[in-house]
Amino acid sequence: MDILLIEDDLIEVMKLKRTVSKLNLKHSIIEAKNGEEALEYLKSGKKLPDIILLDLNMPRMNGIEFLNILKNDEILCYLPTIILTTSENRADLLKCYQAGIAGYVIKPLKYEDYQFKLNAVLEYWSVNQLVKG
Repeated sequence: MDILLIEDDLIEVMKLKRTVSKLNLKHSIIEAKNGEEALEYLKSGKKLPDIILLDLNMPRMNGIEFLNILKNDEILCYLPTIILTTSENRADLLKCYQAGIAGYVIKPLKYEDYQFKLNAVLEYWSVNQLVKG
């Protein structure tokens, strides 16, 4: 799978890459530091990702703003987008599901819990029939 990770925290990016490597998964990870950079990539004509992992709290354009733009685009709206965040705010959760996300995962503090959750998410999407762009 090709995964677009939209995350501004370098430690979180490294943690995700380490987890994918440690679990011996063969997914490729495309990185974007914010929603603007992600939209630029998605509209560049390059191969679209199979899924998007999106942080909510980012500078310039937050995750919810990005989601609203993504889901209103007739070509990009079908991309499964999974929120990967520290926010346990119910209002954020509701806004994300209203926008059309595919999942909402809260980043746990313990690495082992993070690895378990990320593995479950990636296993689930690996067996889904994905729209190939």
